[in-house]
Amino acid sequence: MTGALDGIKVVDLSRILAGPWASQMLADFGAQVIKIERPSTGDDTRLWGPPFIASASSKQPPQAAYFHCANRNKQSLALDISSTQGQQIIKSLIEDADVLIENYKVGGLKKYGLDYHSLQQLNPKLVYCSITGFGQDGPCAHKAGYDAMIQGEGGLMSLTGQSDGEPMKVGVALVDIMTGLYSCNAILAALLARGKTGRGETSQGEIGQGQHIDIALLDVQIAALANQGMNYLTTGENPARLGNGHPNIVPYQTFATVDGSLILAVGNDLQFERLCQVAQHQTLAQDPRFKTNAARVKHRTELIPLLAKIIAANSTQYWVKLLEQVAVPCGPVNTLEQVFNHPQIKHRNMVRQLTNEQGEEIVTVASPINLSQTPLQYHSAAPALGQHNEKILSQQLGYSADEISLLRQQGIIS
Repeated sequence: MTGALDGIKVVDLSRILAGPWASQMLADFGAQVIKIERPSTGDDTRLWGPPFIASASSKQPPQAAYFHCANRNKQSLALDISSTQGQQIIKSLIEDADVLIENYKVGGLKKYGLDYHSLQQLNPKLVYCSITGFGQDGPCAHKAGYDAMIQGEGGLMSLTGQSDGEPMKVGVALVDIMTGLYSCNAILAALLARGKTGRGETSQGEIGQGQHIDIALLDVQIAALANQGMNYLTTGENPARLGNGHPNIVPYQTFATVDGSLILAVGNDLQFERLCQVAQHQTLAQDPRFKTNAARVKHRTELIPLLAKIIAANSTQYWVKLLEQVAVPCGPVNTLEQVFNHPQIKHRNMVRQLTNEQGEEIVTVASPINLSQTPLQYHSAAPALGQHNEKILSQQLGYSADEISLLRQQGIIS
């Protein structure tokens, strides 16, 4: 079986996480993704450890586990794009490419002739995705953006943490990951809008038109405020931090048990009644303060201590077993060791084995996407820096062995 994006060629000029997350999704779908990296050092995240999957050598930088989370199924071309020859190689790759992804500062690629307007003239069907902190225009467009600062500036940290504690960021780079997901969706939409049926042609045989995608981390964070954003726009009041509580549903949070923590996600009044029955405190469900969700939200400070005392008397599994029998959503708060040993995670094949350049097995977390007719591809681990230099230059661009050797001597490739 071929992948859903078989025949799509992606030139990836992005680094760190948001862009590589998007391009990894495209690679999983079967696209050819050529990752352009700096000679000698490569993507910054190769160095973001420990832990490291591979140590540095005389010819290679180290390979941090971080780098491997977002770069499987790609080809690495270690290329100095600040050089005239390096720019020409990029342009040669762009001539028949479908997508370019970049996360340089606004206008940063124009001096190399690799900006959207320059490359669009070279290849009108190119879908060009720019990822920045604040967007291509506006008073903050010139600023660099990083996940943690965007979590702060975009309001997410103000919502996260204990009510009497300091604002907290999420435990993973969530804004970068969401930006990668939005970017991938936008790229797929642009490919559909272009009328993609083969090598850039519509069903009538006409060349499809590409476009420029402008994705900003701050915009993504604002969009992902979801119900909290609407809560503010509706009331004009800043939502308070509620720890593990929910602003619109009660009880919907963690509770301490004898041996750990339980997450309760009681989504309606019937589920609350069942919870009270299992807990042998049916009177709570009849109390006017707690009978409806709206009442429970209003009186959360009275209800939560009562539930906390009840739940603390037994183990996590005690509650999980009883509550699952009456269809009350709940679960344990697992460590990652427990997560990766979870029978459902194992059944769903969420951990895969991939092979690197040396033939070694590398474990990776799989994509959650399952397609019946065009299954996702898992053909290679994240590449070594410049692993595909010769293959790309010789097979795709027609460079001779001597020309490739000269590029290496000049430091244009590594």
